[in-house]
Amino acid sequence: MTLDAHTVQDTELIQLLTPEGERLEHPDYPLTLTDQQLRDLYRDMVVVRALDGEAVALTRQGELGLWPSLLGQEAAQVGSGRALGAGDMVFPTYREHAVAYCRGLPLLNVLKLFRGVDLGGWDPKEHGFHLYSIVIGTQTLHATGYAMGIQRDGGHGTGIGDAALVYFGDGATSQGDVNESFVWAASYNAPVVFFCQNNQWAISTPLERQTRIPLYRRAQGFGFPGVRVDGNDVLACLAVTRRALDLARTGRGPTLVEAVTHRMGAHTTTDDPSRYGHSEELETWRPKDPISRLRAYLSRDGLASPDFFDETDAHAKREARALRDACLALPDPPPAELFDRVYAAPHSTLEEEKAAYDSYLAGFR
Repeated sequence: MTLDAHTVQDTELIQLLTPEGERLEHPDYPLTLTDQQLRDLYRDMVVVRALDGEAVALTRQGELGLWPSLLGQEAAQVGSGRALGAGDMVFPTYREHAVAYCRGLPLLNVLKLFRGVDLGGWDPKEHGFHLYSIVIGTQTLHATGYAMGIQRDGGHGTGIGDAALVYFGDGATSQGDVNESFVWAASYNAPVVFFCQNNQWAISTPLERQTRIPLYRRAQGFGFPGVRVDGNDVLACLAVTRRALDLARTGRGPTLVEAVTHRMGAHTTTDDPSRYGHSEELETWRPKDPISRLRAYLSRDGLASPDFFDETDAHAKREARALRDACLALPDPPPAELFDRVYAAPHSTLEEEKAAYDSYLAGFR
């Protein structure tokens, strides 16, 4: 008998907040937060959803080339992002806008990439947040290598980070790079957390076409633990990621976290999900919305007032408007700037290519 990927979901899913907003406890993942910390998590999710929606609108208006929306995945990203320590290093895909927000990276830096006015560069060390990875799965090898570097540089107190946290989607688990990174991380007990946002779709390929068992179980075959968490539960994502990072930092090796969530929008703004039946699932996932469930909990338990929710919505709108204005004000770079930040130091071949390109451009003046 083959095992469907969804068969064991209800019994093996770590959940601290039900879709109705009821608070649960789990013996392995205790979580104590102040009322203010709970409100901050809510505010984070509302703001990043507004920023994400503004980026989609900018794309539809021709101001961005495309945009990979995170709609529906706010809890997975905010929960895991707020579990990070100051010295940890994140290795994202191209959809971790909320994690970038949590790490203090201005989202305008990300929009520059999708507007085509720079090559998507920022200083990873400044925010503990590496560059976006467009090629599927490559960042898992980068994160594993970085984690092995932490070991060789003495680990704690070196200023380069205590652990690496790498994000990827369910589709990336079919890539060789991801599986190779599992081998290396297990073999060297590397301080890395693999965070899979299982949003049910690899562009147009559904999860059941990629695996016959829950993805987190794959970790067992490589020799390290895996855990499945409700990816729409910000509290559970925070608690599970905290524990996984703690295991990594204290020499107990890697963990695979499978955050079960849903991509509520298209893969990117160039995708038409109606062509492959994605929209049929949306109604079953809408009641599981990560923002609605935390709002229900805050309201039911008297942890936030109506004024707080109104102010949060207003704040999110202001942030979105400021992002739009900043994006539209971005200057177009001179064409030859393409060569300026390819290498950290001058490179003779690149200089020759730049000189030839300058000569070519001069022919149009």
